[in-house]
Amino acid sequence: MTSEISWFSALCDDDYAFLGKPEPALNASWQHCRDIVLNAEKGGFDNILLPSGYALGMDGSAFAGGIAALTETIKLLLAVRCGEMWPPQLARPLATLDEMLGGRLTINIISSDMPGQTVDGMERYRRTLEVMTILRTLLSGQDLSHDGEFYQLEVEAPRICKNRTDCPPMYFGGLSPPALDVAAKAADVFLMWPSTEDKVKAILDDIKERTAAEGRAIRYGYRAHIVIGQTETEARQRCHRLMSHFDAQQGEAIRNQSLDTQTYGVRKQAELRDNADDEGFVEDGLWTGIGRARSGCGAAIVGDPDQVLAKIRRYEAMGFDSFIFSGYPHIAECDLFSRYVLPELKKRP
Repeated sequence: MTSEISWFSALCDDDYAFLGKPEPALNASWQHCRDIVLNAEKGGFDNILLPSGYALGMDGSAFAGGIAALTETIKLLLAVRCGEMWPPQLARPLATLDEMLGGRLTINIISSDMPGQTVDGMERYRRTLEVMTILRTLLSGQDLSHDGEFYQLEVEAPRICKNRTDCPPMYFGGLSPPALDVAAKAADVFLMWPSTEDKVKAILDDIKERTAAEGRAIRYGYRAHIVIGQTETEARQRCHRLMSHFDAQQGEAIRNQSLDTQTYGVRKQAELRDNADDEGFVEDGLWTGIGRARSGCGAAIVGDPDQVLAKIRRYEAMGFDSFIFSGYPHIAECDLFSRYVLPELKKRP
């Protein structure tokens, strides 16, 4: 079985020709983000992440409803922030989207603060676990009786949910101990951001142990950016070009617009940058410069097609079978990846 390979649609104004230098033509819009999705489908990607923000870009749920009718094979990985909607009311549009997509919906569960609200991290993760439990019940077509810390519900599944027999897969990421516990208890796919290979393996070993203790079997996913060149030298030159208009003050302002700037995972991405060399590389083929101009996932796999493929194969050997990639500009890098790397990844290793 080959890995699931996903791309990224820049719904949160996260597309640049030069990192940290906004360009109106690359800002999130229906036309631009639609073209990213259709390009990824044409290129052979399995899935595409539709991220969630507040101040930035477009709403993922509304976008998913529009793009559903224009796609045929690609799955949509819709990011959902726990706490934004009353869970029973969230289950209904998710079930509707999945029906529109013919079963191609996947859900990226996000545990973060809401706009204008700050909640203790432990409390947020307890709420997240409740939301995931409620959604899994309703989206599996089952009536719900739930008496929790945040939600007390006695509710029948909506009719659109009763047409279902199982819940769309839930993807969930986080590196703090409470996040890992939530993933072990309730996720179908655990997602992590880049780190050095030794630390990646340690995190993977940790989540596997927690999952086994819960008596569950889940999948493991890796989220990273991509910078490809015909040669390693060309790939590194493309990194330099991406940073050629970078302004540190503007980069910090961009990072601070995100709702997750203070999370454990974001701090770990900052530590990764702090440990990098003068060129921003923290190990062979892993460049941290991208994190200077965005919050969240802040490192890229860099190299020629063979080097990029070899790096991904090493992650597969660790146990990952789901990957979410992106690159700048998103359509151009999607084309490069789908032309030079994706066909090889589709072959059984």
